[in-house]
Amino acid sequence: MKNILTIVSVSWMIMALMPSLQAQTQKMPEGIILSFRAGNAEELSKFFHSNVELIILDKEDVYSRSQAEQIIRKFFAEHKTESFKIIFEGGKENSRYAIGGLQASAEKYRVYILMKNQDGSPFIHQLRIEKEEEDVE
Repeated sequence: MKNILTIVSVSWMIMALMPSLQAQTQKMPEGIILSFRAGNAEELSKFFHSNVELIILDKEDVYSRSQAEQIIRKFFAEHKTESFKIIFEGGKENSRYAIGGLQASAEKYRVYILMKNQDGSPFIHQLRIEKEEEDVE
């Protein structure tokens, strides 16, 4: 009887932890990564929320999806993407974030992405692209 109670208790604990474990294993959508690698603003904008906060270099504001797409398109036109990779990602049940490294036009940029789930789909609510500072020795 004691073994059955232990098994039931452990089972309930595992089921209670499942949502948080699932949230930790969710990854950034592959479409976002591929859009950055290709410098494709149109594909990236498919992941934008209807209003998205953009911080691109020294410009910061909240834009509609179509406005944000134009701003990202201009950034990609002026900064030809050479490579992009996710460095770190994390999050909770309804939100997640990622930090990426972007190499474009012989410059290095740090990319921060904040996503929130809406109706079961992840949307970018904030996108930040900053020039990576050189290490000072």
